[in-house]
Amino acid sequence: MMEWTDRHCRFFLRQLTQHCLLYTEMVTTAAVLRGNPDWLLKFSPAEHPLALQLGGSDPEALATAARIGADYGYDEINLNVGCPSNRVRSGRFGACLMAEPGLVADCVAVMLASVDVPVTVKTRIGIDSQDSYEFLQQFIEHVMAAGCRTVIIHARKAMLGGLSPKENRTIPPLKYATVYRVKRDFPELEVILNGGITDLHAAATHLETVDGVMLGREAYHNPFILAGVDARFYGATQQPISRDMAIRRMLPYIEMELHAGTALKHITRHLLGLYQGVPGARAWRRHLSQHATAGNAGIEVIEEALDIVHHIAATVDPEPLAQAGHGGM
Repeated sequence: MMEWTDRHCRFFLRQLTQHCLLYTEMVTTAAVLRGNPDWLLKFSPAEHPLALQLGGSDPEALATAARIGADYGYDEINLNVGCPSNRVRSGRFGACLMAEPGLVADCVAVMLASVDVPVTVKTRIGIDSQDSYEFLQQFIEHVMAAGCRTVIIHARKAMLGGLSPKENRTIPPLKYATVYRVKRDFPELEVILNGGITDLHAAATHLETVDGVMLGREAYHNPFILAGVDARFYGATQQPISRDMAIRRMLPYIEMELHAGTALKHITRHLLGLYQGVPGARAWRRHLSQHATAGNAGIEVIEEALDIVHHIAATVDPEPLAQAGHGGM
């Protein structure tokens, strides 16, 4: 989710669910140690619970970056050993590190020694021809021996040669049974399943076997799915939020960010999918895309987009906008 789940995105998603653990985009250790950590790592307290996802392969650099992240107040530090992009491979981090379980274990151990918050690992079920269950099992054994107690497993292997990052999200087949087997073989390990989950019914089915599920691109492109999470999985009893209410709650934040110099387009790009599946969704996306890019664009652009959606919905069926969230149930 690099360049997607930035702080504006996370603040918006937090309006839809109070309980989901949110993750940052992957941040490299070089960026943390040599760049502007305040610009990279600052976040609103409203985003909690929140995990910082790091990319790197140098144990000491990861330990330092993890310590910085913990000092900023993140609730978890996650080591990404699953991203298959060319940029990640050339920097010797991401999915290619599955071939070096000893190094990953060293990274986890020193990170754990440096912080008082959990250190987790996000990985794949294999890479290239190294895709046997025994390969994954040995990898899991290494990170557990280092002290890791939670793994997030994308139920596809990564093809590091010949496939683009986009293709790596769709072409290697999903093998949920492999992740289920990890949970059976390592019952003391918290296992979070990732990959191809597009509705809450599927999530509930997976939770009969594993400890958690991670939603990635579905939550970004169809964020209203999160509006049904708190009631279904966390026992929340308050009325779920509506799409309109989520936008209204965003307006004070947007005004504050505009006053601080943030361009509107950097926030509205994360709001485009909110009305997916209801009348006016296309007009919503079009209006924001066309008008939020202006240098002087303000919240009036969002108000106008809302008016357009309401007008279209009123001519078709007012119910979808009036109802609160039941995302994908």
